[in-house]
Amino acid sequence: MAAAVGCRGALRLRLLSSLLKPNMHVPRAVPAAAFGTSVSSGKVAVNGVHLHYQRTGEGEHPVLLLPGMLGSGETDFAPQLKSLNKKLFTVVAWDPRGYGHSRPPDRDFPLDFFERDAKDAVDLMKALQFKKVSLLGWSDGGITALIAAAKYPSYISKMVIWGANAYVTEEDERIYQGIRDVSKWSEKARKPLEALYGYDYFAKTCEKWVDGIRQFKHLPDGNICRHLLPLVQCPTLIVHGEKDPLVPRFHADFIHQHVRGSRLHLMSEGKHNLHLRFADEFNKLAEDFLQ
Repeated sequence: MAAAVGCRGALRLRLLSSLLKPNMHVPRAVPAAAFGTSVSSGKVAVNGVHLHYQRTGEGEHPVLLLPGMLGSGETDFAPQLKSLNKKLFTVVAWDPRGYGHSRPPDRDFPLDFFERDAKDAVDLMKALQFKKVSLLGWSDGGITALIAAAKYPSYISKMVIWGANAYVTEEDERIYQGIRDVSKWSEKARKPLEALYGYDYFAKTCEKWVDGIRQFKHLPDGNICRHLLPLVQCPTLIVHGEKDPLVPRFHADFIHQHVRGSRLHLMSEGKHNLHLRFADEFNKLAEDFLQ
């Protein structure tokens, strides 16, 4: 969903995955200055797949950036990787399995794909030797963050989410159908994802995502993670763009009402990609909340 505004698998390669040793680091071209102002990248074997991540900063507070549908660190979080305070934070942006450079495998969408992403994200950060982390989750990444905070409460310090929803309605389903055909996307939204994936994988995976997210519509109350919201214990900031065409306001209100002690911040001109369009404002908001 996130990727649809620009930047919210068939073949599993199980033989290859079975050969991976837990937490095995895979060498990758990494700048000599691994921290500071540079952005390094790497891959770690986690839960049978090689997960790609980018990392910057040298602060004592680790922060994981979780991208949206079809998203990756490079397509979804360039202003955050560049400008979040590198003395206060160590910032990691991951590519979920089947997205970005965390391929193979191809992306698939079993009913538990959000729970799988949440476990992958937490296990990645543990493999990178972080004792406790905060989460910044956009769109699908916001849903993943909510699930991670609920299921692994002792590991999550704080959380900022935007463009997320805890359930699927008929209105949402109509919105999803509207982004199913990537040939109808704007060139600005389509171009970086075509460059990352190639048109065929991009188009196929978007269709699979729509089918995957629609699964929840057939569950009671369209449930994705609404049952988990009361289990979130960490301080939580929910940001909502009041002009978001993909996630209606009632989703932010619902999360705010059911995550105990959470704060809701509205950005009057914000759309789904508010952290990109209003990066300076968003980054300051996130930094102030995380400190």
